[in-house]
Amino acid sequence: MSTPRIDELKQHVGRSVTVRGWVTHLRSSGKIAFVILRDGTGQIQGVLAKTQIAPEVWERFTALTTETSVAMTGEVHAEERSPGGIEMAVTNLEIIGASSLDYPIQPKEHGIDFLLDHRHFWLRSPRQRAIARVRNEVEQAIHDFFYARGFLRVDTPILTAAIGERSGLFSTEYFDEGNAYLAQTGQLYGEAAAAAFGRIYTFGPTFRAEKSKTRRHLTEFWMIEPEVAWNDSDDNMRLQEDFVSYLVRRALDRCADDLVVLERDTAPLERVVPPFVRLDYGDAISLLHRKGSATAWGDDLGAEDESLIVADYDKPVFVMNYPREAKAFYMKENPADPRTVLCDDLLAPEGYGEIIGGSQREDDYDRLLARIRAEKLPEAAYDWYLDLRRYGTFVHSGFGLGLERTVAWICGLPHLREAIAFPRLMNRLRP
Repeated sequence: MSTPRIDELKQHVGRSVTVRGWVTHLRSSGKIAFVILRDGTGQIQGVLAKTQIAPEVWERFTALTTETSVAMTGEVHAEERSPGGIEMAVTNLEIIGASSLDYPIQPKEHGIDFLLDHRHFWLRSPRQRAIARVRNEVEQAIHDFFYARGFLRVDTPILTAAIGERSGLFSTEYFDEGNAYLAQTGQLYGEAAAAAFGRIYTFGPTFRAEKSKTRRHLTEFWMIEPEVAWNDSDDNMRLQEDFVSYLVRRALDRCADDLVVLERDTAPLERVVPPFVRLDYGDAISLLHRKGSATAWGDDLGAEDESLIVADYDKPVFVMNYPREAKAFYMKENPADPRTVLCDDLLAPEGYGEIIGGSQREDDYDRLLARIRAEKLPEAAYDWYLDLRRYGTFVHSGFGLGLERTVAWICGLPHLREAIAFPRLMNRLRP
């Protein structure tokens, strides 16, 4: 007996097959019964006629409960009114794994804490499955984008002695080597790889020990970080435009059904095409002041500031050339204004805020060493990083795109916690 997946069943119309999956809905009139089954690729409705099946098969139907895993056998028929446009005339039903009557998630309102406590079950719901499929498509699009452009993927350490950002760190004792830190970024290692291969990207988990409970922060998140030799800040922003536009287009083209499930208004996403608006930091501060913000020149921009800025535009906005005191030590001094650095934050529209932080890197040995000392960072931990400027320094730039923030924006989610299978928040380590 053939055992296709549900998304393959249209190729089996008129044939008898077996489908394996989990029960989502049940109903019966006493003589006719209906079972909705999902297997991760789709849903199929099974129809059981009591007079046309063996009594023991009907008995098994009456024992079914939500999330029972079963093998359902029958002939596949075209039926426009059923999920997926097909249904199955069931001839046999086997229970593989029973499900208790007290399945925690019921068709009613549940609080977010309850759903997160039962995340291992919440993932099975239609909305969460749609989000996961969009995330999967975005991840595949990331690899396709860089592969087509000749980038090499490089996997960088999660445990490191050198830090890249100012935000909080998770530390642990590392044998006899002193403290090690969970990586906030793979960028520093990416710069070394760019000197070997020219164009590289890293893709992996990163960790920030910030005590933040906002809807835009996770303790563990995934980041994509390309690094490109010979690219200056302008080249860097052009790459970001192309990259983000490509990801959005892929989701629109290949996840249309999932975006419908999520009730996402796709009109704003259709407008995400290059070029994006480029706004100098000083001009952004002036704009904020006109809108009543008290943010002063020299301050980093907060979530409220970012929302005020993008409100005037219908596509992503670059805010560039921040004051150097507001940014990381490795960013290139702006020759046009030494108070600032050649960097950019890319702000998504609709109030989703920063999805990318990028910069041209400081390639001058003396200036980089001065910044490391000014930040009171341990010079010994960065000796290898300074070597990149001692031996064949070069213009280069890169950026980091937060995967969960990007997925949340594309899906129209109010909080990052739904954009990853098992979110790690300041107050959540389980399941």
